[in-house]
Amino acid sequence: MLIERVHGGSVDTFDLVPSKIIGIGQNYRAHALEMGKGLPEEPLMFLKPRSAMIGDGGAIARPGGYERVDFEGELGVVIGRRASRISRADALSVVMGFTCVNDVSCRELQKKDGQWTRAKGFDTFCPIGPRIVAGLDPSALRIVTRVNGVVRQDSATSDLIFDVPTLIAFVSAHMTLEIGDVISTGTPSGVGNLAVGDTVEVDITGIGVLRNPVVARE
Repeated sequence: MLIERVHGGSVDTFDLVPSKIIGIGQNYRAHALEMGKGLPEEPLMFLKPRSAMIGDGGAIARPGGYERVDFEGELGVVIGRRASRISRADALSVVMGFTCVNDVSCRELQKKDGQWTRAKGFDTFCPIGPRIVAGLDPSALRIVTRVNGVVRQDSATSDLIFDVPTLIAFVSAHMTLEIGDVISTGTPSGVGNLAVGDTVEVDITGIGVLRNPVVARE
């Protein structure tokens, strides 16, 4: 997927082809409470397939027959060099930049399956964009999600249970991070259902707005 990359005052186009997209569950304090969960003792990892990716403006194809297909606005971390078992202190040195992610999730399938691959792995269930921006401080970025112009999530990465350096160190302790891999760092409180005809926007300070319409899955 071609995506604009902003770094060092210059702009180019990067072909984002991650070997894996690593999601982090229940990583905002308010969202963990919203979902009726306690605070996790360590990051909760799951994987989304690369085939779920779409860019800014691409349509989210909502499957029929499910009551809840939720938006989840998130900060995405794009890896810029290969990293294995990197320390927390050095973790930000492997970051290419930051982007917006929408971790679209089918709640019924999460509950039914007991694990999240199918619920979060549908084609189009991972919008990413509109650009990758280097040099941001990921510790206090405002993240806002709107549906049809109405604010549904409004938080900041300061509410993360596990911050970005901790996540990079944790993930790389278990699996090697390759160039282009994406860590989606979790969603704030306020998640909700998407309906056909909606437009969902994820807006993060310094990055921009990831905007996607919702259509019916054929």
